[in-house]
Amino acid sequence: MASALATRDQKLVDRHGRAITYLRVSVTDRCDLRCRYCMAEEMTFLPRAELLSLEEIALIAERFIARGVRKIRLSGGEPLVRRDMIELAHRLGRQVGGALDELTLTTNGTRLAQHAGELFAAGMRRINVSLDSRDADRFRYITRHGDVAKVLGGIAAAKTAGLRVKINMVALKGLNEDEIAPMLAWAGERGHDLTLIETMPLGHIDEDRADRFLPLPRVLADLRDRFDLEPDDHQSGGPARYWRLGGTDTRLGLISPLTGNFCATCNRVRLSTDGKLHMCLGHEDSVDLREAIRTGGLAEVDTRISEALDLKPAAHDFHIAPGSAPAVARHMSVTGG
Repeated sequence: MASALATRDQKLVDRHGRAITYLRVSVTDRCDLRCRYCMAEEMTFLPRAELLSLEEIALIAERFIARGVRKIRLSGGEPLVRRDMIELAHRLGRQVGGALDELTLTTNGTRLAQHAGELFAAGMRRINVSLDSRDADRFRYITRHGDVAKVLGGIAAAKTAGLRVKINMVALKGLNEDEIAPMLAWAGERGHDLTLIETMPLGHIDEDRADRFLPLPRVLADLRDRFDLEPDDHQSGGPARYWRLGGTDTRLGLISPLTGNFCATCNRVRLSTDGKLHMCLGHEDSVDLREAIRTGGLAEVDTRISEALDLKPAAHDFHIAPGSAPAVARHMSVTGG
């Protein structure tokens, strides 16, 4: 098998000529919060038997690394609710500084205080924390039952451990838009970055996303009136466009899939918790790497990855309108944020 795999170490380039260097992995679809824009209050999660084992995730990720992926992000759901996830981080983290430039994590922060030191020891130097409000009552409303003090404590622990923190904030009209400017000021005071994200039409929820859609160009115009913001050409490997907050080393990122399509430079694919390789958030096309690794081993995984490159679309199909169905039926938690 080793010789067969060696012949497959060609770089990952899709049919549109885009090099794929970034793999996002959902290690679980489960989460200990129920954010209103992300999940229904009563969620049905995948049976455990349908999930990739952590060993399978590691083996598949290592094949991507062998073929040119330079950055891996572990996500969910909430990745830190999965038992032994830290072991996966340590295994992949051993490649950081060699074949892998960066291993990162997206978390809701509820369990970050317990694991921040372990994540740093595993080789992570930067993480994303989802935080849509610092107000306790509003945070509880958005997440349906979350305790913002736990998240803020986790963020503080991450900074103490040596991790650079980027706050991910979904901009929600009529719900947290008055907190965006204070969040940027708070992030600047503490040396955190802030990325604002337009709500994405993924999966069925209990509310109409159009009611909360807040276009980020309008948000940016308001922030530029309040803050000294200059364009920044920083590239993090993801879709954000960046601005620098004057007098600080804080960056403001904007992820605007609905008002500012960024697909022309897409360098990402996503491995879902059930082993589906998704080439685009906004399309249902996928290849089944769980079935591949269990029936044909790593050689079959390589074959399916190559097939997937031919399926990657030129752009997503996101749109949002009152009463409109989501672009895809699956939730972000299954695909990996």
